[in-house]
Amino acid sequence: MASVRSFRKPTTLDGRLLRPAAASNRPPDVTKQLAPPARAASRRLAILISSLLLPLALALTSLPRSSEARERRNRKAIPLEEYSTSPDGVKYYDIIEGKGPVATKGSTVQVHFDCIYRGVTAVSSRESKLLAGNRIIAQPYEFKVGSPPGKERKRGSVDNPNGLFSAQAAPKPPPAMYSTTEGMKVGGKRTVIVPPEAGYGQKGMAEISPGATFELNIELLQVEQPEGNQT
Repeated sequence: MASVRSFRKPTTLDGRLLRPAAASNRPPDVTKQLAPPARAASRRLAILISSLLLPLALALTSLPRSSEARERRNRKAIPLEEYSTSPDGVKYYDIIEGKGPVATKGSTVQVHFDCIYRGVTAVSSRESKLLAGNRIIAQPYEFKVGSPPGKERKRGSVDNPNGLFSAQAAPKPPPAMYSTTEGMKVGGKRTVIVPPEAGYGQKGMAEISPGATFELNIELLQVEQPEGNQT
């Protein structure tokens, strides 16, 4: 007797014969469903890193130099009532008192000075001309305290490792500096409010407008007492 094989009758859909799908023993590849393409992931990671680092880079490039930032933090607005007044009526304030010898009337001093007008350094002893190569150096200005402007002692030319330069090549300071330096100590820094009559008058100087009031910053570097007053 012939054996009867069991079979499943194919079904039809809209007249088409549908065959049962062949069974597969391989498990489904879940990695294709769960893991994103490597290239897309790398692109998203690069975009994320750029979005995080770009603001930091912009912030760092916009920061001022550390020394400039420190100076701005330490500098405060000084009320006018805290200023002292010189005998000729000029207001001044000692930012740093200094601990060295005192500049007295008749003593020869070396200073650095900066004239600040509207936040800009207009005249400065730190811009002396170096003759060899026409470079720029910071050469102190030398004068006698209490002497009339323009009567400062000339040191001629000085030869140093940087080359030959004129000792008094810096721009001329305002007349107020010749008197307001009196009483300073070496190492001290003094800021002075210079009115037009004690400054550059109606002619002005560089970026300082005619008839303008400006700020004068003095740093006392050295004091040489006149003969007979040596201690």
